[in-house]
Amino acid sequence: MTPSSSTTAVTPPDDCVMVIFGASGDLAKRLLLPAIHNLARNSALPNNFAIVGVAKDEFDSPGFRAQLVREIKEIESDPDPDYWKTAFDNGVHYLAGDFEDENTYQRLKACLDKIANERQMKSNCIFYLAVPPSLFGTIVEHLSRAELVKKDADGEQDAPWRRVIVEKPFGHDVESANALNRKLQGLLDESQIYRIDHYLGKETVQNILVFRFANGIFEPLWNRRYIDHVQITVSETVGVEHRGLYYDRAGALRDMVPNHIFQLLALIGMEAPASFHADAVRDEKAKLLRAIRPMAEADVRRNAVRGQYGAGSVNGNAVSTYRSAPHVSEDSMTETFVALRMFIDNWRWADVPFYIRTGKSMPKRLTEIAIQFRRAPFLPFRETAVEQMRPNQLVIRIQPNEGISLQFEAKRPGILVNTDSVDMDFCYDEYFGSNAFIGYETLLYDCMIGDPTLFQRADFVEAGWRAIEPILNVWGATTNEDFPNYAAGSWGPDEAGQLMSRDGRYWRTS
Repeated sequence: MTPSSSTTAVTPPDDCVMVIFGASGDLAKRLLLPAIHNLARNSALPNNFAIVGVAKDEFDSPGFRAQLVREIKEIESDPDPDYWKTAFDNGVHYLAGDFEDENTYQRLKACLDKIANERQMKSNCIFYLAVPPSLFGTIVEHLSRAELVKKDADGEQDAPWRRVIVEKPFGHDVESANALNRKLQGLLDESQIYRIDHYLGKETVQNILVFRFANGIFEPLWNRRYIDHVQITVSETVGVEHRGLYYDRAGALRDMVPNHIFQLLALIGMEAPASFHADAVRDEKAKLLRAIRPMAEADVRRNAVRGQYGAGSVNGNAVSTYRSAPHVSEDSMTETFVALRMFIDNWRWADVPFYIRTGKSMPKRLTEIAIQFRRAPFLPFRETAVEQMRPNQLVIRIQPNEGISLQFEAKRPGILVNTDSVDMDFCYDEYFGSNAFIGYETLLYDCMIGDPTLFQRADFVEAGWRAIEPILNVWGATTNEDFPNYAAGSWGPDEAGQLMSRDGRYWRTS
């Protein structure tokens, strides 16, 4: 079947150069460069485009190009030889240097000027900070001193635009996020700062807004009158693996909740924006986070569960305890699992619980949002086991098997009135066909065209940290948790199930 659709053609962005700080690292190899390749194959890159990699590793430009070709061919099963020839022979440059050395930025400025002159292109530039968070402020400060970025420059007539993409984590608490925002906003206009969260590049995440606000059938039911509760699950089968140095300082709460999970929460819970202009959408998302009910210490102890995985088995493979991972303390109190019961204090969602869980070494890799509707107020089926009728559920699958399903009751064929729960299921791959996009493509393209809708604004970041600050404070002051308290391959500690069962509700496990 051919889908009926409303389609907008992709317009190539203005000519620009992307400077990748940390270009020899894992992020560039696994995500950024494959995403750029996918954009090229979909005619979504500027007609005149160049890449400048900046890192400490001693390469020259030809050596860096050769390494990129080798690495990305390992990842990309069907590379486009024509694109590799034009882009990687002519469009990729490398600059070895220390990020804290002022001379690095003078050399970068000379490199960018040379590219602009040779290619006869305007000096539009994206600076991608694929580096540890401790270097975000340092790099932007050096870019400013070298006059590679200028506050409010985008508003100057005929001036080239300069934008900075910042990876997560953006701070580690309210105070550090505020400090980083103040530093960046002292050197850049907010419109030049693109705080990236790759979850917002996923098709199903973007589709939440379309699903809610382009279909008249669902939004009238999207409130406390019809919805019983919402579950958001982000589970990973992998353990901490090689990320122990970072993860043992961060933990599951900091790593996942104020960014990825709150993005999903905001899209599910926000009010309809007046338009789909960036600030209209981001205003509503920030309002939603600010409406999260603050937790007192007693609320944290009742509504927040943490866990740490011990030895177990995931998909038939033995898994060692978290504390045995490299760079993890042998008596670590860092959580690898979080479950929360949260409320949003506004007219739409008053007293509707939002249950959130995320963890490592879980039974399956799964990101989904389940909206459970209230039971029908009256069930006139006298001979049916009505207590077995399940409430309707709408499930939005983010990964894997992206799609949306609606569960409802139907009569089973036969003389008697017997019912079964059935699903209407929409799967992206089956309907639209699969694509090789990894989530970064849309975000990079949007930055190139100057659309910040899918990027985090300063107030959203700070509101996210503010919402979890009471939990961080209580957990930070409590050091007597009996860790590890769940086996690898399970759905977390028993207390996570009790978080819902005491309300007469249960986590989805299918």
